[in-house]
Amino acid sequence: MKHYPDWNTTTAEESKQWFVDKFCSPNNAPISPRDRVVKTLKNEAPDRVPFDFWGVPETWDSLKSFLKIDDNNELMETLGVDCRVITPNYIGPEPEVLDDGSFYNIWGSVRKIVKNGSSSYEEYAAYPLADFQTPSEVEQWDKWPKSSMWDWDSFITKVEKANNKAPYHIRYDIGGIFESAWGLYGLDKFLIGFYENPDLVCSMMECYTDIFISNFRSLMSKAEHLVDMVYTYDDVATQDSLMISPDMWRQYILPFHQKLNKVVREYDVKLMYHSCGAVRPLIPAFIEELDIDVLNPLQPRAKGMDMAFIKNTYGDRLSFHGGVDLQKTLPFGSVEDVKDEVTNLCHTLGKDGGYICTSAHYIQGDVPVRNILALYGQDRMF
Repeated sequence: MKHYPDWNTTTAEESKQWFVDKFCSPNNAPISPRDRVVKTLKNEAPDRVPFDFWGVPETWDSLKSFLKIDDNNELMETLGVDCRVITPNYIGPEPEVLDDGSFYNIWGSVRKIVKNGSSSYEEYAAYPLADFQTPSEVEQWDKWPKSSMWDWDSFITKVEKANNKAPYHIRYDIGGIFESAWGLYGLDKFLIGFYENPDLVCSMMECYTDIFISNFRSLMSKAEHLVDMVYTYDDVATQDSLMISPDMWRQYILPFHQKLNKVVREYDVKLMYHSCGAVRPLIPAFIEELDIDVLNPLQPRAKGMDMAFIKNTYGDRLSFHGGVDLQKTLPFGSVEDVKDEVTNLCHTLGKDGGYICTSAHYIQGDVPVRNILALYGQDRMF
């Protein structure tokens, strides 16, 4: 086989063998996967651009089926993924199931399973705090999760399994403050609430902030030495613009992330923040006021998200994670389209370090397997 196969024609067996030969001896590489990420986040050029992976369950299943792999860790090792997201086991009460089949998830929102042609999702089915009027009602709600609902020791066991062959860059997903809160109240009502009842909607964000801080401290009391990066999120933009004005974002949402991030900064970990959409107007604030290290997901078709401009303007103060287009290139493009985009991103965002290459959100179930192989089976040089 050629150094880089034609992913249009390789058999499943040939594909798997190429990846195994390329990536499945990480302990023999000149630099470990963890150190590769550590180095790039220092804005130093490692041996190659590090890669990450996130996908919906159907994507995991289709890849494992094609490559004849049973284990998620084995799949990531085979694809040469340098990062691992580790989630401790939930040991709290079973989520309440309602008469219509919808259910409370572990964070308190009411969901239902919705299917499309290729994937299934948890959609919002109701907003349990929609009729609340006062912060005291919010604070006394009986479905707020507690840190005792997770087995924090299980995080250690999972990291040890992930690092069986080589050390990987370990990330913990803390959660989203604004998104989690409006999921209890309804997005439209929540945004109106910033004008009409800010104390009420802010009390919801305050409760989630306190939960996330408690969870993070619980984790770090057990596994501080194992955590390399934490991840927080809040989508505050649409495809074409910010969802709210920068002034309103600063007044109502930023303070809660600052409260959370202040605790994160007590520890020697990197901080990654996720916001989809046209967030470029807020990037200076993400750096200076939110105090993040890594911006995700760099939605390339959102307005203003020009990768070269973002790298040239902010790359000396900020690293990047994501960027591979999920709106057109991955689901509808050719193998060559995917290869060209990955190569361009590695050269543009990966120059002099500061970039982890992956899709610009969870790889959806409609993305062809061969396009995913092209993403991960491509030249990773900057």
